[in-house]
Amino acid sequence: MVDGRMRKFFEEVVLLSQAFVINPDLSVEAALKEAEKEIGAPAKVTGFVRFALGDGIEKEETDFAAEVAAVTKG
Repeated sequence: MVDGRMRKFFEEVVLLSQAFVINPDLSVEAALKEAEKEIGAPAKVTGFVRFALGDGIEKEETDFAAEVAAVTKG
């Protein structure tokens, strides 16, 4: 039981064991091996970027009262 939970944990946490985003039927490791076959040379992961839903969308915070005051003065 513990072995199964540990295996599932590592599948979710370890990058090469995770499902490949473009083709979830493959792991990242399997997709990397396919890419090696296509290019005919060894390849390795040297870095990655983690995106989260809504990441990078920054909403500018404004002072509504100051904005209204500026409009009413003009």
